[in-house]
Amino acid sequence: MLVFWKQRLVYLATPKTGTTAIEAALEPLASLVIQRPPELKHTSVQRYWKYLAPFLEKAADEDFMVVAVMREPIDWLGSWYRYRQRGGGVAPEKSTKGISFDAFVEGYLSDPQPEFANVGWQSRFLVPDRGPGADRLFRYDDMGSFVHFLEERLDCEITLPRLNVSPAGATELSPAVERRLRTALARDFALYDSLG
Repeated sequence: MLVFWKQRLVYLATPKTGTTAIEAALEPLASLVIQRPPELKHTSVQRYWKYLAPFLEKAADEDFMVVAVMREPIDWLGSWYRYRQRGGGVAPEKSTKGISFDAFVEGYLSDPQPEFANVGWQSRFLVPDRGPGADRLFRYDDMGSFVHFLEERLDCEITLPRLNVSPAGATELSPAVERRLRTALARDFALYDSLG
């Protein structure tokens, strides 16, 4: 999460949407940077409005604009799946080594979810059931629009490095699993499509 005090702007770091690269590029410009632990780096919109917004608004005596990035839901899950296939740094219970993408998504759709598929929902991160959501969302597959917005708002040129990229891997779904996923994540797909 990044806070730009002068510009009254807050960037919330949606997991698996290029957050490490965005933070690396923008950290020198930010007034407040929260990168660790992951629970704070990836502060959801609901937690921001409940805990941080009151503090910032009281200190600044005005509202901050909240922005975030959203990834296409299947691509987002594919990134999680590939990320958890890495050799080191992934707890064994969270590893997807030896698991197909179909099995990962089946795990994601099950209740309870196995640890390897417990990755949350973008829609819950970005738009809570109650209370305000982000003021503006940008599509991950159109990062240029987000960068252009930031360049205008922060009045500087921004180049994003390639950091923390998930390894390559197959993420095709069988038609039956994809249908189930699209039904279960109807809210996520609708939110993403609305960003069109």
